Parts: sequence; C-alpha cells; structure tokens
Amino acid sequence: MVHADLAQFSAAEESPSYRTMPHNEEAEQALLGAILVNNDVLNRVEDFLQHEHFFIPVHGRIFEAVQRIVERGQVANPVTLKTFFEKDLALSEVGGAGYLARLASSAATIINASQYGREIYDLYVRRQLIAIGEEVVNDAFEQNIEETASDQLERAERSLFELAEHGSGDRDFRSFRDVSLEALTMMEAAFRKEAGMSGLSTGLTDLDDLLGGFHRSDLIILAARPGGGKSSLAANIAFSAAKRYRAEVDESGTARVVDGAVVGFFSLEMSSEQLVTRVLAEESRVPSDLLRRGNINQRDFDAIVRASQELARIPLYLDDTPALSIQALRTRARRLKRQHGLSFIVVDYLQLMRGNSRASQENRVQEVSEITQGLKALAKELDVPVLALAQLSRAVEQREDKRPLLSDLRESGSIEQDADVVMFIYREEYYLSRQQPQPKAGESDSDPKFRERLEHWEQRMEKMRGITEVIVAKHRHGATGDVELYFDAATTKFTDLEKRYSPDDGPN
Repeated sequence: MVHADLAQFSAAEESPSYRTMPHNEEAEQALLGAILVNNDVLNRVEDFLQHEHFFIPVHGRIFEAVQRIVERGQVANPVTLKTFFEKDLALSEVGGAGYLARLASSAATIINASQYGREIYDLYVRRQLIAIGEEVVNDAFEQNIEETASDQLERAERSLFELAEHGSGDRDFRSFRDVSLEALTMMEAAFRKEAGMSGLSTGLTDLDDLLGGFHRSDLIILAARPGGGKSSLAANIAFSAAKRYRAEVDESGTARVVDGAVVGFFSLEMSSEQLVTRVLAEESRVPSDLLRRGNINQRDFDAIVRASQELARIPLYLDDTPALSIQALRTRARRLKRQHGLSFIVVDYLQLMRGNSRASQENRVQEVSEITQGLKALAKELDVPVLALAQLSRAVEQREDKRPLLSDLRESGSIEQDADVVMFIYREEYYLSRQQPQPKAGESDSDPKFRERLEHWEQRMEKMRGITEVIVAKHRHGATGDVELYFDAATTKFTDLEKRYSPDDGPN
C-alpha cells in the first residue's frame, strides 16, 4: 500500500499539474515571417489582429514595429527592423537581429497567413477567458462587504460581453452594394407590411405616419412634466408592440421578426404590479382606480381574467429594479436579447438611472450625458429601438405658453444631442383645469360676468377633454410636427383622435 502511494507521488512529480496558457509559438513565427517577406500580408490580418494578441511579448513588439514602418510608407524587413531592436534585451535572448532574418527565411506561405492570424487571435480570446474566470473565482472568495454577489455577477457578465463585443474579429468595412441590398430588403418588408413602414409600429396611426415607426438602433426620447402621461403612453406602445409580435423561421432556421417586438420594459419609477395594473385596465377597459381598490363586479372580474390570460402569452418582460445603472441595464438587456430575442427596449425614466463612474455621479449633468450616450450605444449594439422617458424642467410652468421646447429637457443638453427622435406630451386640459374662474371682489356666484367667464371656461374644457398633443420636436430621419391623440384617463389608454367616440376604444 505504501509502495503504491510512493509510486503515485513519484508520478505526480514527473508530470506537474500546472498547465501553460493556450498559445502557438510556431503560428506567431510563421505569420511574422510571411509579413516580413511580403508586407501586403499585414492588410489581411490588421483589421482583427493587434500586437497585444501575441503570446510571446517580443513577437507583439515586432508586429507593432512592422505596423509603424508600413504606416510611414516604408518597407518592413529584417534590415529596416534591425534599428528598432538593436538594444532590445528580449530579442537578444532569442538570437538578436539574426532572429528577424530566421523568421523571414522560414516564412509560411502567404496563402495560409490569414489562418495563422485567426489562430493567434482565437488563442488570445481563450487566454482572456481564463483570466476572466480566475478573476471571477478570486472575487467570489474575497468577501468584500461593500460588494454584493449580484455586483460581482454583473461585473463578470460585463467582462464576458465586452470580450464578445470586441472579440468577433469580423468587423470590417461594408461595401455600398451590401448596405444598399440590406436597405432594399427593409424597404421591401415595409412595402409588404399592412402598415406600410419599415419601423416598429407604435399602434397609433397618426404618430406612425409622422415617424414611420420606431427604427432599429434609434434612441427615442419621450418627455413630459410629472403627471403628463408619458408612462401611460410608453406602456401603451410597449403593450401594442408585444401583442402584435409575430416571427417566422427562414430556411436556415433563424427566427425573423415579421411584426411587433419582444419588449423589455425597465420601470425605475413604478413597480411591475403597478405597470401590469395599467396594462390590464387598458385591455379589459375596467378603470384602473377600481382595479386598485378592488371595487369591481363579476363582469369586470371576468374581463380582467380574460385580459390577463391574453397578456400571459405576449413577450413583454418587466424589470422594476430601482436606481439601475446604465451598465447594469446594458447587461440585463444583453441577457434578454440572448435568451428571448429582445427587439424593443423601454426605460421609465432616464433621470432615475445612475451613471457608472464615481466622477459622473458627482456631476449630475455629466451623469445624464453618460446615461444618454450609453442608451444610444445600447440601441446600436443590440440593433433595437430604445424608448427612454424623460422629465421636463419646471421652466415650462413659468411660461405663459406651456408647450414644451427642446431647451426644457431637464439637466442635460446631451439628451437632445444623442437622441434620434425627441417627443413631448402636451395636455392643454391639464393646464385649463388649474385656471377655473373664481368670483372677483364684489362678485357673487350668480353674477352675470362671472357666469359668462365660467361658461366660457367650461366650453374650453369640454372641447379639450381627453385631447393630448404629441409634439415631435426632433426627428433625425424626417419631418417634425404635432400629432393629436385621445387619452382616456380612466383606463390610461391612448388612441387615435378619430376613435374618440368609438364605443370600443373611447370612453363610455
């Protein structure tokens, strides 16, 4: 038994348990040799391969030196490189300047150069994965009281996504022909759609006519004063998109969205339960205040059950985490994209988010700028429209004309700069309700002059009741303008204005 143990120990000594990092020194030498023989090879690998991707440090410095020489319009070969490495100790350890000549003399064929470059890059990504894995393990063992397990999980996922984002090595210029074919495909899809547009429909005809729907990679800002209805309108649009969702599987087995969207709704203000209550009220046509109080009859309850069963089938995903950072939102959106095919994001609302850096958090304007830039980058990265709600400043209340302007966007001009579309909600009824006439000094409730003012106010209120104006103040892809919608406050539902008196869509 003792002899067996000694034999195992002896075998362990002969075969150490450590493992070297993934690398291929011969592939690095072969690629560098091919580049030194023919500098045109550099053009084949330079778009995805950088000096830090080499495992042998001196190989990375040789590659970087070649890049510098070629950028100056000179020929990079063992002779021209010699001056760069005359005093390089690392190169002297492998043979000095003669090592460069040996690389060139043993060069691989130019045809295989790109394959060697891909292998070098692939091994670099593997080494990065190992480093990330070690960092995850070490962080998990180190129980930092200021950092929760969720924070560590988000950081690990962020590292993996950043590696994936920059790790494809396939990004390159695209020819005008390829891009135009893709644009024509989108136009054809718009032509074949019943709605006749390439973007995601909002479910509101007049708004779709003006915007052409919400387009992929666009950041859309919807702003209003508190109580202006921005959350209700965003919920309406999100619900409408999810309800219409339809996908087809092509010949390659890839699912392609034909209509509607898989929606991720990040609600930093309302809880998921409050948001669901609004959507249920809209779909069942039972007033939301009755739902909250439970003051409903059997008919209302049956309508709510039917609505909830219908909603259970739609791809609408809710996240009500408060004070979410832009990085955490990006991580969760990426995960939703990977797991469920996310195609539309709603954020309610922008000013409740946090920036990533401590410096930005000390400066609110800088923090909001970081958030809007992050949302725009997320829209481009995931290739989905992002609808972000925003709060307007109190400057609106101090003007005689209450219609919002771009300068009213609160805390940062970067909101206007980064957004592709900026929309405002304006409800004249809201301001009229605060202007109800009161009897002046010496007047009574029955005074003819007071009655005349009151009657005039009531007529204006009745005329504007439920009418909401959506002002498109910025539209990077088309014209700006105003759209009138009807808002049913009881069910928090927005509809096209011509449906105002429809028994199905309007108020009872």
